[in-house]
Amino acid sequence: FLTATPSKREGIRSSSEPWATLAAELVRERLNTTWGLAETGASGPTGNSYGDPAGHTCVAVVGPKGKIARTLRTGSNDRVANMRAFGAAALDLLLDVLAK
Repeated sequence: FLTATPSKREGIRSSSEPWATLAAELVRERLNTTWGLAETGASGPTGNSYGDPAGHTCVAVVGPKGKIARTLRTGSNDRVANMRAFGAAALDLLLDVLAK
C-alpha cells in the first residue's frame, strides 16, 4: 500500500501521527472517498522496531473538515485487546471530526 509512494513517505517514521495521516490520505485518494481513516502501531505482545511499546498506536482521519491524528498508549501487551482499542480509537476520532 504505502510502498507505491516512496517520495511521500520519505523521512516519515512508521507508527507515528504523520505516517497515519499519510495512510489516511492515501486511503481517501485511492478509494476516491470523502473520508480516509488509518491506524498504525504496535499491538503486541511486544513493541516495534522503532522503540514504541506494545499498546502504542497512532490513528488519523482525513476529509473535507481537515486532517487530525492522535496517539494512544494502552499500557497493555494484550494483542487482541489492543487491536480492539485501536479500532475504537480510530472510530472515535472519526466521530469527533464528524461532530464538528
